[in-house]
Amino acid sequence: MKILKLLQNRIFVSVTLILLQIILIFLFMQFIFLDAKALRFCSMIISALVTLYIINKDDDDPNYKIIWLIPILVFPVFGGLLYLVFGNKKPAKKLQEAYRKQDQAIKPYRYFNEVHKTIGDEVVRGQVNYIVDEQFPVYKNSEVKYYSLGDNAFPDLLDELKKAKYFIFMEYFIVEEGEMFNQVLEILKQKVKEGVEVRFMYDDMGSLTMLPYHYYKKLEEYGIKCIAFNHVVPLLSIVMNNRDHRKITVIDGNVGFNGGFNLADEYINAKVKYGHWKDTGVMIKGEAVWNLTLMFLTTWNASLNQTEEYDRYHPRHYPLPDIKPSGYILPYGDSPLDDKPVGKNVYLNIINQAQRYLYIYTPYLIINDELKNALCLAVLRGVDVRIVTPGIPDKKTVFKVTRSYYEPLVLGGVKIYEYTPGFMHGKNFVCDDKIATVGTINLDYRSLYLHFECGVYMYDVAAIKDIKEDFLNTIELSKEITYDDVLRGRFRGWFEAILRLFAPLL
Repeated sequence: MKILKLLQNRIFVSVTLILLQIILIFLFMQFIFLDAKALRFCSMIISALVTLYIINKDDDDPNYKIIWLIPILVFPVFGGLLYLVFGNKKPAKKLQEAYRKQDQAIKPYRYFNEVHKTIGDEVVRGQVNYIVDEQFPVYKNSEVKYYSLGDNAFPDLLDELKKAKYFIFMEYFIVEEGEMFNQVLEILKQKVKEGVEVRFMYDDMGSLTMLPYHYYKKLEEYGIKCIAFNHVVPLLSIVMNNRDHRKITVIDGNVGFNGGFNLADEYINAKVKYGHWKDTGVMIKGEAVWNLTLMFLTTWNASLNQTEEYDRYHPRHYPLPDIKPSGYILPYGDSPLDDKPVGKNVYLNIINQAQRYLYIYTPYLIINDELKNALCLAVLRGVDVRIVTPGIPDKKTVFKVTRSYYEPLVLGGVKIYEYTPGFMHGKNFVCDDKIATVGTINLDYRSLYLHFECGVYMYDVAAIKDIKEDFLNTIELSKEITYDDVLRGRFRGWFEAILRLFAPLL
């Protein structure tokens, strides 16, 4: 029975089929090039041309280039051909075209305002202008509530879902049946009976080990419109790299949730997997929720390759809850479809313009030289830079890579802390008591270049003091990485050095 169950396991079948494809491709290449000198020569020319192309390509991270240059140089006969087949890190052309169509469709509904021009701080105004020019407007008639734990956010999420009268949109990377999601699902089922429009979207890869195959069909039986984003197909393809890592809830257009927590029990510590799970998030109320709504609808309609009347979900059509407007709030997104790494650039802008302090939460500190140098240069300017990473990892191999970056940062004056009670999953930047961003964007290649992501940029918002206070409380529970720790070579070795070569794939 165990063998039969294993053979029916979706992950086992997918991995087995992909491995078979790799073996067959290798054997085919070996056979083709065994005695064909002309073919080998042509393939080596292709590899040389591909090498020149990779080196001169402007939109790739240097680390990603290295990953491909090594196999091409080691296996010049078929390395270039492999890159031509698998080197494109963007989604399938069909999905790209669907998103381009949606991008054009939503342009009339972005409703750009002049709020960004009222920001008095020139440095901050420049940061906001960048996001506004690339994507969405900034808002003042909104408020933010910060959550230092998923445990704290969950009761408010349930309460707001229960209040829904018109529509609910939910988009998550990981969904797993259990205490957390089952409570959410019961509310969604009830809301459907009350006539509320409910749309639900989960990433098929992110939930691969969590949900049964074709789980979306089960939700549709309850009247919930559902999409499994970018279905996992057991084919050797780079397309599977592009995942929907966003975590968005929109309720009646005027209430939105965003942050690091998914819909699974470990995110609210109902199940202990890696010690205490430390996650963060925000609830937005007011006009700024419109940006989250547009992000959701863009992904939804691109997945179905359809368009609809976006304006009917605009906040002005629905009752505005009681709010205390505070500062400037700008939900923003990031996509692998373009050559504009908005998430990375938002982080870089904050790092480069910090003056007094910069505090960061990240579960994966797998950064390129650009980010590493920016953090160390901030220290040289006199900025107090501190980073909190996990004390207990969720992925041991990835954690080894994270720790391998400690040495240059600590020697450069960056203070690094490991969250002793467990796993740090928050993605926060807070700076100089005036700027913060909370969202889904990690400090690793996948998050910054390959995934669909989102975050909430805040300036002069009351919740920023809560984000700072949470950080200071967290480092009291964390262990600081010292000079002695890195000088003794605790976190560096040949294994870590090899892993860093393939960091963009982890």
